[in-house]
Amino acid sequence: MTNETTAHITPQATLTPTLKAWEIYLEDQGSSPHTVIAFLGDLRLLVSYLPPDKKLGDISLIDLNNFLDWMQNKREVPCSPKTLARRITSLKSFFRWLHEGGAIPINPAEKVVQKSVKSPLPEVLSPEEVELMLATGYEYLHAEKPKSRAYTLFTLLLHTGIKKGECVSLSPNHVNLEIPESPLIFVRYASPKDRYKERKILLPESWVQAYQVYRGEHTLTNKLFPWSARMLEYIVENLGSDAGLEKRVSFSMCRWTCALIDWRAGMEHNKIRQKLGISEVQWREVSHKLMTLSKQIDDEEIQTEYNLNPHLEETP
Repeated sequence: MTNETTAHITPQATLTPTLKAWEIYLEDQGSSPHTVIAFLGDLRLLVSYLPPDKKLGDISLIDLNNFLDWMQNKREVPCSPKTLARRITSLKSFFRWLHEGGAIPINPAEKVVQKSVKSPLPEVLSPEEVELMLATGYEYLHAEKPKSRAYTLFTLLLHTGIKKGECVSLSPNHVNLEIPESPLIFVRYASPKDRYKERKILLPESWVQAYQVYRGEHTLTNKLFPWSARMLEYIVENLGSDAGLEKRVSFSMCRWTCALIDWRAGMEHNKIRQKLGISEVQWREVSHKLMTLSKQIDDEEIQTEYNLNPHLEETP
């Protein structure tokens, strides 16, 4: 059965003009710009490998397996296992689309062996470690000479799960406190190709109270955290060290911990994905890891659940 994007494609067509139709199809299906760019790049690599006059109907399983062998063993640019797995996914998706749309009679990629890659589980903070860091930051916040920076930064990461690059790009204008019961932070991107990652994330009242102290201590103009990315890493890392943690706390660790907290709290999975600003393709791997991490907590029979309430009743 043909569809609109494959109706004009025949087995005599070549790869290059066909890719434009596939791009339109992917966009119509709601694929993220990141996915579209990655898939098209993978197929353009196949175009560069095959003879320029190779017809769609002449591409065989042997051609595709030789292409994959070339990428792994003969091409000068290394191909990591994760990249190889994605490129196989791209091939399967492209030729399945052609075959199901009636453009080619046989799907040459159907029997290509998928290489599944299981990257190691990310390291996260345990409920006890979160409590220790919150308690340490809270002491700084309520010291005789308050130091609110570490607490404000760490709790923002725990509540929002934003990445380091997103954090560095934040400005005071991205914090919206106009509606007291629904404070928000806006994650924005300058590049149009990354606009799909933009989002609004709800902030808790406890963070807003800490932020008011922080704003009183620091002169904020263009940047919410006017320090380098490396300095912000040190701030989070040092807070963990001061709290007595043996592990090196990082932005990535805070991001995964935030996602795990939401997962265990029963947040709708698609809302977690949107909160993290990732595509549906990326979510497949992320959700599997979150499920595994959550199961580990259950298997270890950890009684303490995550508690993000820092007992910040009043600002100093």
